[in-house]
Amino acid sequence: MTSVPGPTTIDCDIHPSVPGVKTLLPYMEEFWQESFVARGIDGLDLQSYPPGAPITARADWRPEKGKAGTSLSAMRSQALDPFDIGLAICNTLYGGQIAVSETMGAAICSAVNDWIAEHWLDKEPRLRASIVVPAQAPLLAAEEIERKAIDKRFVQVLMPVACEMMLGRSYYWPIYEAAARHDLPIGLHAGSMYRYAPTSTGWPSHFLHDYVAHQQTFEDQLLSLVTNGIFLKFPTLRVVLIESGVTWLPGFLWRAIKTWRGVRAEAPWVKESPAETIRRHVRLTAQPIDAPPDPKSLDRVINQIGSDEMLLFATDYPHWQFDGDAVLPPGLNPSLIRKMRHDNPLATYPRLKEVIPVSKATIPPVKETIQ
Repeated sequence: MTSVPGPTTIDCDIHPSVPGVKTLLPYMEEFWQESFVARGIDGLDLQSYPPGAPITARADWRPEKGKAGTSLSAMRSQALDPFDIGLAICNTLYGGQIAVSETMGAAICSAVNDWIAEHWLDKEPRLRASIVVPAQAPLLAAEEIERKAIDKRFVQVLMPVACEMMLGRSYYWPIYEAAARHDLPIGLHAGSMYRYAPTSTGWPSHFLHDYVAHQQTFEDQLLSLVTNGIFLKFPTLRVVLIESGVTWLPGFLWRAIKTWRGVRAEAPWVKESPAETIRRHVRLTAQPIDAPPDPKSLDRVINQIGSDEMLLFATDYPHWQFDGDAVLPPGLNPSLIRKMRHDNPLATYPRLKEVIPVSKATIPPVKETIQ
């Protein structure tokens, strides 16, 4: 098929929201439908963003009733059209990935994937999606990847960054094997299964602390993947850090290189600098961009990263990470902006190359109700 045209802007992190568990019941087996109704289970969207927190949605993106991100027409008018987005990857955050029951988690994830396909991808040709999988059950997660990978509109596998254990452990290999076989990146999104405290010294008292502490979790999981040889075991695998921030990366790379040089005998299979492996296999969405207001400072951070191929454009709609249309901070080199908006996403997500985005003039209107 023809490649995506050059000017196309690709949004690598956009968030449709599940209105509630009733929306997912039609996509579940009868047993699970009865279980959720009889047990009154709902409110499963607390994995990453509390619905009432200001950061969860910009004031001008919040509907008068219900949750932000539940309306496709609003997404079109508030994000896709204003930011001239040609393709956008939907990352749906819901409770399937935090359920203690492996089978319940798998049922929720499967329902989310079928729901997003029917109610978003079928109705908006600019949208693609991540396969949501139950990381607490790697074998079931691999089955879900196999089930949905046949639909080429699914371009990534989505997991929370804070799981039950370090992601380099062989426990998770079935997920990586299935993803690599279908050439699907693993997206690690800020969020937790809340099996353990998000800090090394216990539970924080406020969401602010929980939110900021995720930087350390991203660092820990990234080093786990590298030192456990995941990119040697699965040499085509790519990992995308979603909503991780960016400015922590240079310091992390420097310390990883320094320490590896001193204790490399512990992991003799890591034969190259961790920075080289990370630059080749890892990408980061650039929203939120945790940059200082001085453009020169951000430019130094980009130079210290040592690669212009690692950053991906994202709006993080409807989360409140910027005001107005300032998706990208000032001062970025135009060539880097081009790579972030188009070239880097295409290189990261091979399935995006297989489509031509439909002109906005040909997109049919959607008559919808919140389900």
